[in-house]
Amino acid sequence: MRATDRDRRTRRGPRRGHRRSAIAASSRAYHRAVPTPDQAPAGVTPRHPVRIGAAFWVQRTDWPSLRDAVGAAGAAGADDLWIDDHLLSDEAARDDPKLEGWSTLAALAAVTTRARLGLLVAANTFRNPGLTAKLATTVDHVSGGRLILGLGGGWFEDEHRAFGLDFGSGFGERLDRLAEAVPLIRRLLDGERVTVAGRFYDFRDAIVSPRPVQARLPILIGGSGPTKTLPLVARLADLWNAYGSPDSLAASDAILRGHCTTAGRDPDDIERTVNLNVVVRSTAAAAARVWESYVAEHRPRGGEGRLLVGGPVEAVAEALAEYARVGFRHPILIFRSPWDLETISALGAIREALAGRS
Repeated sequence: MRATDRDRRTRRGPRRGHRRSAIAASSRAYHRAVPTPDQAPAGVTPRHPVRIGAAFWVQRTDWPSLRDAVGAAGAAGADDLWIDDHLLSDEAARDDPKLEGWSTLAALAAVTTRARLGLLVAANTFRNPGLTAKLATTVDHVSGGRLILGLGGGWFEDEHRAFGLDFGSGFGERLDRLAEAVPLIRRLLDGERVTVAGRFYDFRDAIVSPRPVQARLPILIGGSGPTKTLPLVARLADLWNAYGSPDSLAASDAILRGHCTTAGRDPDDIERTVNLNVVVRSTAAAAARVWESYVAEHRPRGGEGRLLVGGPVEAVAEALAEYARVGFRHPILIFRSPWDLETISALGAIREALAGRS
């Protein structure tokens, strides 16, 4: 960091210790302000009520179909609506149709009204962090203050090579980029003028104007890496997004809590979210057949091809309750085209059944 930036921070903002306190207080204010459904289920905790998200992987689809499916999820009671951020299809065939993330999210922001919105997650390698802050602010305005800024390090090498994007020397370097980018994005979103000469990014009197609609635009960080990702989550994330079993997530959560102690932050200020595949049908056998058709068509990678549970709403809620018991009270259910409208229509019922078990 250059001396001019140190001087600027002394004049315009709090010292590092005070900044940590401000981050924690602002994060708590965000969680108090997050809108909940018009009829929130009874029995939820005030800091992190049970929420349910719906994420749409936007390959093999078109805009009218996606718009209608996302609208159906919002009408069914989803608390937040997500799409992925890739330039090529990362499942099935490389050349399958794939909608771009931020432009699609802006369009969805204009045609939805209540649920929060975000990318799950935006690849930091695709965009300069200053551009990311501008995009996020614009979508926050289009949505009327409903954006959650999801961020990740980027992982899909093929799309980087195809479009001439720097993939870096390895995953460690990409996480180093993310660790440098997120504080810059946070400062820009919070109204600071930023001048910095960093390892990866060089800003000269950068400012984001207008400011976001939200007093603190929330940041979600995806990943569970214990040495680079989780320290970043501990310092700067309002929400944490992960994959895994309840046991593996509980282990990662214990590591996160240690990093929060180091950062001087209450770990319970961070909302835990988890991505899961479920299918709602009258029987487990019927749900399994539906899931098998999605696997055959999309060929999801690794653990993303695992169905957590299929069957009636009560069975789905019981499986999700295992995650809630280890602190992950905000499941995000993944959908692929053709959109599973039967499961989508059950989102509100799933949340209510889960709240009754949590």
